[in-house]
Amino acid sequence: QVQLVESGGGLVQAGGSLRLSCAASLTIGSIEAMGWYRQASGQQRELVAAITSGGSTNYADSVKGRFTISSDIRKNTVYLRMSSLKPEDTAVYYCAARLVAGTNPPSLADFDYWGQGTQVTVSS
Repeated sequence: QVQLVESGGGLVQAGGSLRLSCAASLTIGSIEAMGWYRQASGQQRELVAAITSGGSTNYADSVKGRFTISSDIRKNTVYLRMSSLKPEDTAVYYCAARLVAGTNPPSLADFDYWGQGTQVTVSS
């Protein structure tokens, strides 16, 4: 089983930065990939960034160049550094994980484990 806990969300002004963290607690197995998704009010959940145990990364076009995903495999932790934040980035950000290989770039359906989310609000 996998439990994910996100942290680091908050309120920030446009142009500011935040770093999100997601700590995974594993009972069995090992993490093959982790990702960050976000869901704005009234919107569909969308992929922000993902990283595999092999180091492959994928970003949404809307965040490319502004966000950076990284991981510490030994600590089962993934990070999302967000810079040059825009009001459009306002959403609940969710951490997700999969224990087996899936499609690349990862799709939402590939992830079986989800955190409860952390709110990111960017003011104008």
